[in-house]
Amino acid sequence: MNNGEKVVIDTNVLVSALWSENGNSAEIIKMIPNDIVPCFGDSIFEEYTEVLNRPKFAFSTNKKEELLAKMKEFGEAVTPEKSDIPLPDETDRVFYDTATASGATLITGNKKDYPDEPFILTPAEFLRKKNAV
Repeated sequence: MNNGEKVVIDTNVLVSALWSENGNSAEIIKMIPNDIVPCFGDSIFEEYTEVLNRPKFAFSTNKKEELLAKMKEFGEAVTPEKSDIPLPDETDRVFYDTATASGATLITGNKKDYPDEPFILTPAEFLRKKNAV
């Protein structure tokens, strides 16, 4: 069993990681499985798959499949209760609820889509926090 920090990774972080192999988002993906454990449920994984396969991104099939396989192999399945906290985009609720249910850090490139909570960090903030430990 991996004892890395539990994280919920918003889909925009996966997109950024595939766009730029040297950016903060890619650095976070490289932390799997040694330092972090991605937490997700079926609906999150379905969103990952759907978004990464959008033709507008034109990501290589190998890179998408490798990323999704890594997430699935080293991740932890979570089935959260649905919260009633107000969110600007209802599709983000499952990420928020999964993070709260699993005691995980939610890593997102769009903090404005979530409440101002200390467990919600941008990729840069998360890396700064990890490097400070």
